Amino acid sequence: MSLSVALTKGRLEKETVAMLEACGYGTERLKNKGRALVFPDTKKDIRYFLVKANDCITYVEHGVADIGVVGKDTLMEGGKDYYEMLDLKIGRCRFIVAGLAGANPLEKSGHIRIGSKYPNVALDYFHSKGRDIEVIKIDGSVELAPVLGLTDGIVDIMETGATLKENGLVVYDTAAELSARVIVNKASFKMKRDEIMEFISDLERMVNHAEEN
Repeated sequence: MSLSVALTKGRLEKETVAMLEACGYGTERLKNKGRALVFPDTKKDIRYFLVKANDCITYVEHGVADIGVVGKDTLMEGGKDYYEMLDLKIGRCRFIVAGLAGANPLEKSGHIRIGSKYPNVALDYFHSKGRDIEVIKIDGSVELAPVLGLTDGIVDIMETGATLKENGLVVYDTAAELSARVIVNKASFKMKRDEIMEFISDLERMVNHAEEN
């Protein structure tokens, strides 16, 4: 029974394809893709397609994809109608709480305004601290918000921290550690359990091998 696998475009795509290749999957078409978006595995009965992160969840939830590979940041902000099966330990970064030097938003009393591309994550984090906040959704350079006085701080993804430093921002807390996850459509898991578990077991073996080395 064939599998359809949705891969998140960009950096995660490259790292996931490298893992699949190491597992012995036929990834030649994925590595030489041109403008195509759908690719057959050259060794197994699998079809891959490339999507944006938010769309990965949508395709899996609606059963167009049996399996998806997507960042935990997208899962924390998006839908929940799927099984989260495996942490691939790639694409590692973290959700951070940051603000101007000497102006920790966590220490501010009263009304707090937080800028974020991830309003649900920001709300969940501050509510877990017992704080009631106003989240202002920002799709562009979220670092600008506290610099220009729009917000008291931000919740954002950080990889190196270079952009924060360049804009005079300081990290005050880590809201969550992030990495790529394998998600599975609930109905597919019942109908194609063996095929899905074989795919996941292959990837899990690569994860364990990388951890050991």
